[in-house]
Amino acid sequence: MTPVSTVPEELRSPAERVFGDRLALVERFTGMLAAEGPERGLIGPREVDRLWERHVLNCALLADAIDEVSAAGRPTATLADVGSGAGLPGVVIAIARPQLQVTLIETMQRRTTWLDEVNTELGLGMEVVRARAEELHKDRSFDLVTARAVAALDKLAKWTLPLVADGGTLLAMKGGSAGEEIEKAAPVLKRLGGTDARIGRYGDGEVEVPTTVVHVLRTPQATRKGGRRG
Repeated sequence: MTPVSTVPEELRSPAERVFGDRLALVERFTGMLAAEGPERGLIGPREVDRLWERHVLNCALLADAIDEVSAAGRPTATLADVGSGAGLPGVVIAIARPQLQVTLIETMQRRTTWLDEVNTELGLGMEVVRARAEELHKDRSFDLVTARAVAALDKLAKWTLPLVADGGTLLAMKGGSAGEEIEKAAPVLKRLGGTDARIGRYGDGEVEVPTTVVHVLRTPQATRKGGRRG
C-alpha cells in the first residue's frame, strides 16, 4: 500500500487551492518520498519533517507561475523539468497541472528509477529521460522548462534555454539572490535569445516563505538580431 503523508492543517488552504481534487495524489507522493527518500539518497533525513513546507508546497506554487504564463497567451502545453532529482518540482507540477505533458530530465540512474516508479504508482503519464540537458538540445524543445536548485542562472541558462521553444518560457526557482543572478546572467541570456527576465513571487499571505521564480522568455528566432523571417 502506498504510504500517505497528509498535508499539515496550516498548509491545507494553499494546498487545496493548487491541487484541487488531486490533493490525495500529492499526499501519496509525499508519503512515498518520506518513506523512501532518505534511504535512497533522494532527500536528507532532516528534510522528512519539513517536506510539505520546504519542498512540496514550495514547488506546488510554481503552478501559479505557469498559470500566469498561460494567462499571458504564451504556450504551456509541454514542460520539461531539468535535474528532476526526487521529482521536485516535476512530479508535483504533473500532479497539480495534469493537462501538461511533463518530461523529467535527470542524469542519475537511481533517480530516474525512482521517477519511473512514482510515475507508474501514481499513473501520472510523465516521460522520464535519463540524459544531460545538453544532450537533448538539437532534438527536443518544450513550451516551458523548469529547474530548481540546479545551478546559478548564468550556467543554468546554457543548459535550459536551448530546450525552450521559440516563444516559450524558462521558469527557474530561485532564492533571495535572484536579482543578482539575473544581472550576472544578462550576457548569456541575450546570446541565447532569452529576454524579459523578471522575478515573480508566489504564495504571499499563504506560506511563510513565498516561492521565487525567475521568468525568461525565449524570443522567436526570426525576431532576434540577425534573424530573418521566412
